[in-house]
Amino acid sequence: MVARLAKRLHGDRGRALPVGPIHEELDELAVAEARSVLMAPAEASLLPDDAPSPEGLGNELERLYASLEAVTADNYPRTARLLGASNRKVAQKVIEEAGEVALAAVKHNDRAIVRESADLLYHLAVLWRRAGIGPADIWSEMRRRADSLGIAEKLPKSKA
Repeated sequence: MVARLAKRLHGDRGRALPVGPIHEELDELAVAEARSVLMAPAEASLLPDDAPSPEGLGNELERLYASLEAVTADNYPRTARLLGASNRKVAQKVIEEAGEVALAAVKHNDRAIVRESADLLYHLAVLWRRAGIGPADIWSEMRRRADSLGIAEKLPKSKA
């Protein structure tokens, strides 16, 4: 899969990806992601005044998650197939979509980042549903991290 992603980015499997610029792009993406899911107290918010609140994102994901319960092969055949697929297949889709988000970021394609991020969140919601994990479980973990670290970032290895 890495070779396929590299080919999409550079058009040649034999060429190695430049590590420095990709890491810089991914670091910028991580900062943007942290701002979009910031769980610190409201007075410490780094979000612009006109930015949608993280709660809006949560509500949309919760709505998607809840709607997965009513999915049938008749009303949403693609989603029904995914819900009926193996954990491995769903996990592969999550990996694929995450890679496509990263590639869009490296290419500075903001519209593609939005589309691929929506795809990633959709596949995560399906994964959560299959695992019996609700969005509230994710939000609780993010809140726990924010309370501990000041922002809902990835925990250091020693705290994980």
